[in-house]
Amino acid sequence: MTDLKLFSGNANPKLSRDIANYLGVDLGKITLGAFPDGETSCKIEEDVRGRDVYLIQPTCPPANEHLMELLVMIDSCKRASAERVTAVMPYFGYARQDRKDEGRVPITAKLVANLIARAGADRVLAMDLHAAQIQGFFDVPLDHLYAAPVLNEHFLSMNFSTDDLVIVSPDEGSIKRALGHAKRLGGTVAIIDKRRTSAETTVQENVIGGPVDGKIVLMFDDMISTAGSIAGAARVLRSRGAREIHVATTHAVLCGPAVERLQAAQLSSIVCTDSIPLKPEQILPQTEVLTIAPLLGEAVKRIHRNESVSLLFKH
Repeated sequence: MTDLKLFSGNANPKLSRDIANYLGVDLGKITLGAFPDGETSCKIEEDVRGRDVYLIQPTCPPANEHLMELLVMIDSCKRASAERVTAVMPYFGYARQDRKDEGRVPITAKLVANLIARAGADRVLAMDLHAAQIQGFFDVPLDHLYAAPVLNEHFLSMNFSTDDLVIVSPDEGSIKRALGHAKRLGGTVAIIDKRRTSAETTVQENVIGGPVDGKIVLMFDDMISTAGSIAGAARVLRSRGAREIHVATTHAVLCGPAVERLQAAQLSSIVCTDSIPLKPEQILPQTEVLTIAPLLGEAVKRIHRNESVSLLFKH
């Protein structure tokens, strides 16, 4: 691993340190800051010429600031003659703007993918993209990781009876995810009928599929943003007699009224990964944070050694 260099942006330094510890390497020295007018400044404080460089930076809120940091770090490494630069993005911001759902709007996910490639990234490592087609937005190789094994192992350790278990998709778009978890965890599958009334508002009224009365419900989603969908789904499940409701997500964005909504939803547990760092006020008593550092670290090791990353998800 002597040719490998690992650098962290300011978005999630703890996760970066944990990845470095897993790999048994030190984080590279880098100075990130801002000029008096607010422009991002960056200096790589050690030699990267001819090295395989990995820049760890989720573009979580504040998304624009963290994205600009990543772009500047990529440019710094390329101009310092790094052999290969990989952008490690545990959370890819702007992922929900992946299509034109009305006239005169941008496809910002594609724009951000272009920016990363044009800045000089040779490849990207991402986790649980909001939509699978975003992989096609990148003109450089992209390795797509899934947090499902980490989440599944957590729930398997709780020893739920499969007869009592219902895996719930919070909307029609997450059915494939729910089926994947059900294959590993057992139980039946149900779907929440969600209707979006605006960009910020959704309405949930019905449960499609297996009965949830007296059951333990596990609800999976790729991200929780304002928690409107999750809170609405929890309300419907409670009204249908669910005994316990456990929510699991890869990315806990938790913006706007999310914390208040989750608190009011009376969830048995809220399980998320550390792809995004949580502030103390965002952590509820039932919150459990699982680390993805070993998964990301193993992926970095395999990419560095030109080994298969997909083997990480073979059962």
